[in-house]
Amino acid sequence: MQLGKRWAFGEAAPATLPEVVLVAVEAVESDEAPAGVDRSSWRWTLTWLENKPVLELDDGTVIRYDADADSATITQRVPASTSEFADTDDDDDW
Repeated sequence: MQLGKRWAFGEAAPATLPEVVLVAVEAVESDEAPAGVDRSSWRWTLTWLENKPVLELDDGTVIRYDADADSATITQRVPASTSEFADTDDDDDW
């Protein structure tokens, strides 16, 4: 059984994670924050699902590891207001 862990954004991730996951964490943390976003209180949460690490950042970003391909997938939440498909019209007429 592997225990999860939490650590602050910008601190070192657990060195026991696969190298490709560590690179993915660095990529997320090196992205420039949108204006007005304070990431100082954000934390990563590491859980293990079927013996594979799953990392989630407080903003909803998720990193999943694929052991067969030795790859990491980063999924970032996109606020609805920034989507070109966001419905800004309150009318329900089609």
